[in-house]
Amino acid sequence: MVALVPKQCRAMNEAELDAIAAQLRAARASRRPISPLSKSIPAFDAAAGYAVQESLRRQAGDLAGWKLGLTSPAKQVQMSVAEPIRGYLAASDELPEGEALVVGNYIQPKAEPEIVFVMRDDLEGASVSKDDVLAATSALAVGIEILDSRYKDYRFNLPDVVADNGSAARFVVGPHVPPQGLDLRLVGVVLEHGGEVAATAAGAASLGHPAAAVAWLVRSLAGAGRGLRAGEIVLSGGLTAAIAVAPGDFVTASIDRIGSISLACV
Repeated sequence: MVALVPKQCRAMNEAELDAIAAQLRAARASRRPISPLSKSIPAFDAAAGYAVQESLRRQAGDLAGWKLGLTSPAKQVQMSVAEPIRGYLAASDELPEGEALVVGNYIQPKAEPEIVFVMRDDLEGASVSKDDVLAATSALAVGIEILDSRYKDYRFNLPDVVADNGSAARFVVGPHVPPQGLDLRLVGVVLEHGGEVAATAAGAASLGHPAAAVAWLVRSLAGAGRGLRAGEIVLSGGLTAAIAVAPGDFVTASIDRIGSISLACV
């Protein structure tokens, strides 16, 4: 497997990074996908992708928290990487529970179930463990993340999807429950689509333990001089394959002992 942040791409200045980020913002606003950045930028790598993501983040307004991607071993093998990726959650992208998703506002939306961590304490550092994460967590919730790649037909490589903030679009968070007494590796996950079971999984699908995925996020943020802050939420990684949604669809994510949440699409 390749390193997550290969140092191959020529360092770009802030104006160049902002111009690339503007392409992604324009694709989202116009709902017109673009070709992968790596097709036109020589040696575009993950370091450049995170630099573009940071340019997007600066324009995103208030943050609700962070998200993880590529947390399953199968996805990592598919992408030839040894680690997940991270992205940010813009507060403006949270969809209130009970509000429908207007599918026409997006390019190619997909839904996936997540275990959501709600932070009670600040957490930062390069040696944070899953136990540290659990100790700093005030609550858990079921979440549905709506992904919407800004690249044509969801075709991209790892640096491209990092730059595109992990295909983040919208997210819904269900009622909070206390984390005590839950073995998150073993909780069962069911994703229903139109009343039919579309996929099942266990919490261990996210890096072996969802809290281990969040610990990786904290260590990754430490490398960028950041950490988690009290009150932020973390989407700890998709637990099943994401499913495409269309007007008239109804999606429900249920996680044993945490709860369930539904999303109507119009």
